[in-house]
Amino acid sequence: TIPSGEHHLPKFDVPAGYTLDDYFEHVSREGFAERLPRLRQLAGEGKLRHALDEYATRLDYEIAMIKRMGYTGYFMIVWDFIRYAREQGIPVGPGRGSAAGSLAAYCLRITDVDPIDYDLLFERFLNPERVSMPDIDVDFCERRRGEVIEYVTRKYGRENVSQIITFGTMKAKAVIRDVGRVLDMAYADVDRIAKQIPPALDMTLEKALAENPVLRDMRDKDPRVKDVLDMGKRLEGMSRNAGVHAAGVVIAPGPITDYAPLYKSNRDEITTQWAMKEVERVGLLKMDFLGLSTLTLIQDALAEIKRTEGIVLDIDAVALDDPRTYQVFCEGQTFGIFQFESSGMRELLRKSKPQRLDDLIALNALYRPGPLKSGMVDDYVARKQGKTEVKYDLAALEPILADTYGVIAYQEQVMRIAAVLAGFTLGQSDVLRKAMGKKDPKVMAKQREAFLEGTKKKGISEKKATKIFELMEYFAGYGFNKSHSTAYAFLAYQTAYLKANFPRHFAAALLTIEAANTDKLALYIAECRDRGIAVLPPDVNESQQHFSVVPEGVRFGLTAIKGLGEGAIQAIIDVRMRTGRITSLHQLAEELDLRIANRRVFEALVKGGACDGLAVVDGQAVKPAVGRARLMRGVDLALEHGARVQRDREQGQANLFGEAVPATPGATPGVLADGPAWTEMEWLANEKEALGLYLSGHPVDRHTNDLRAFGARTVGDLLATEVPEAEAGAPGRLLLEDVAVGGVVSAVRALKTKKGDPMAVLTLEDAQGSIETVVFPETYGRYRHLIETGALLLVKGKFERDDDSSRFQANEILPLEGLRERMAKAVNIHLSADASRSTLEALWDVLAQHQGDRPIVLELEVAHDSRRLRVKANVTPQIRVRPSEQLVTAVERVCGAGSVVLQ
Repeated sequence: TIPSGEHHLPKFDVPAGYTLDDYFEHVSREGFAERLPRLRQLAGEGKLRHALDEYATRLDYEIAMIKRMGYTGYFMIVWDFIRYAREQGIPVGPGRGSAAGSLAAYCLRITDVDPIDYDLLFERFLNPERVSMPDIDVDFCERRRGEVIEYVTRKYGRENVSQIITFGTMKAKAVIRDVGRVLDMAYADVDRIAKQIPPALDMTLEKALAENPVLRDMRDKDPRVKDVLDMGKRLEGMSRNAGVHAAGVVIAPGPITDYAPLYKSNRDEITTQWAMKEVERVGLLKMDFLGLSTLTLIQDALAEIKRTEGIVLDIDAVALDDPRTYQVFCEGQTFGIFQFESSGMRELLRKSKPQRLDDLIALNALYRPGPLKSGMVDDYVARKQGKTEVKYDLAALEPILADTYGVIAYQEQVMRIAAVLAGFTLGQSDVLRKAMGKKDPKVMAKQREAFLEGTKKKGISEKKATKIFELMEYFAGYGFNKSHSTAYAFLAYQTAYLKANFPRHFAAALLTIEAANTDKLALYIAECRDRGIAVLPPDVNESQQHFSVVPEGVRFGLTAIKGLGEGAIQAIIDVRMRTGRITSLHQLAEELDLRIANRRVFEALVKGGACDGLAVVDGQAVKPAVGRARLMRGVDLALEHGARVQRDREQGQANLFGEAVPATPGATPGVLADGPAWTEMEWLANEKEALGLYLSGHPVDRHTNDLRAFGARTVGDLLATEVPEAEAGAPGRLLLEDVAVGGVVSAVRALKTKKGDPMAVLTLEDAQGSIETVVFPETYGRYRHLIETGALLLVKGKFERDDDSSRFQANEILPLEGLRERMAKAVNIHLSADASRSTLEALWDVLAQHQGDRPIVLELEVAHDSRRLRVKANVTPQIRVRPSEQLVTAVERVCGAGSVVLQ
């Protein structure tokens, strides 16, 4: 460990005639001059909450402090690679962590949030009372983050830059699952133990046993549980595996091997052997280059706005009081909105109705386990809505706490109170804030004494000062870094602004970001439809690589089709650009490089619907169920034809008219072979195979009314149900008994209990999501014949959910196919007025073949006074039928399509 303040910083080259400190000051003041016109404009509009003079004074102070502490080199290194990123058009985040409290960082464009306007404190980031290396973590576009790391590597030397190792450790839940697996315990038994471990970040098995009586009871009654827990305690905390830190990069002044040992993984990745804390402890410069998909989303949306609307939108300059944007927040329509899309946060937004950025900052800070469980959040909402009166013990507290309606939500508020009421410097206030967070009794006793002494000098009574100190101490345990919350609320606002004002462009960018995550993709596509945005299937003639905006809505991107690599996608787009329009499967096979686009690529295009426009028979487009079946049958002939044409082209051969000769009789280019259409299930199953989701519909859709009548819940409803707050010492847990869910079985995993009894875990999926469903041996024995991939089932049972996971336990399983028939109380048959005797006789024969116990109601359409009336007649009780799909089909064959309703 090196002495405090000594660091191995890489050398930063400055222009001739400058020292490092001088150049830092020059660049900072130059940046301030660039910011000044915008600040003056806001001041003129009355939107700046502080005088311009404060900015110059604060900048002087920060520059002097950074120089004094010897951190100018650090700031210049960060400034340099952020400058490079901006010059290359790589999106950079508005800031994160306490660095957003620095005006110097704002002037250097390291951050993009005005720290004075939002009352952010430099001392929370850097102050002489707490000497430590400043920590500036930077968010970059996820797609282009690597370019910035490559720039740093080139600038400082490849041998001087390395990524950092990280060690995965055996934490409480993970060690239980590992030990249980090694002991060959049933999955369900191990899962039951793991779920009794509270979800706190610092949880250990010892603490779990102390806090949760249920876990203690399981240990005492079951020797197997005791064995797992005992072994787990011995292994807990040990390193499980080595990996590469997601963001950390170390930059040394010379070869890394002069300062730290290196490690080569089994994937040839080079990292330090020391983890992040050890790297910092020896004084090496560690930077976090974080990839943030939200920045990529914003960039993609802005590019689509420019491409389709011709608008060049400066997202950093959008108005922060846009009503449409706040409506998105107030209605909780925040799927895809950074930091605000969880179900609990959406509910909180609907309750609190945010109307300004300060509200978003507060909600971002408060929506965490501590404030939620302590009641702070409810108190905040009640105060904001005027249900609870906002009172201040001292008038001096109002300017500090007004933005949060008297609730101490931020660490900066604790610091400001200490400075205003007790005369602390902001540096001393930060020491107090840190001490309160750590709750060290000895340090706290000294801080209390200093605080009371300071308030006494200000004329505040000891009783009132003690009360305020205790209030600060209480809230400091929950207080959040306002600088971080402000920067991220600003980013969330920008995201919501795009969603509110450019919904199609936002949707296209969001779907592109989540193209590989089919669960989220399905969720966001469902929300698009709810908001009136059509999501169109992929198309070889219309789709771009990514999701794109079209007049009708959003077009699926080719990259979302499974099995298509970047080479094949680019080749398809090149063919389109070269030929103008792809007209047939045969033409596509002629033009594509078949070494890149093989049979699997063609089949994926057909199954995903990208070739629907090529399914033309006699000049007319045919329905997808017919067209896709014909196209699939034509793939082999098209590939054979394409290979022959390409081979002849290479050899310079063609027929007399310059056209390639068909490879096989009947394989005329553009002509599709006839044959049976795909059934709805085949069509949808193939689409899901290609896209990872059901786009044109869902197998469960045609049973929606039946499921609703049965009282079944959707998967989305279950997963959105909030977990109730737990009693002290136990994890939050939701339990719903006798729940029914309908869906398609997308996966089945056969298992055995420790006794060797067969059971299964299946994935049940509907249009809104999927849920893991456990079928224990007794239930599995009764319904085993129904459980297979692709089966449409209604599952009844028990739903459990905690803060970490959710699970459905099946007690009864029914096929969806016969659900409507089992529910039907009567069969309603509609007959037109001109029904002949032969029709009635044919109907009688059908009914006689389907005898059962359900009554029949005939609905007759008759003419009366030039009007058509419908008359219902109950058929004699002697004639009863058994409802079934076969009955419906047979009756409709006699009486016409749609003539049967099962009531």
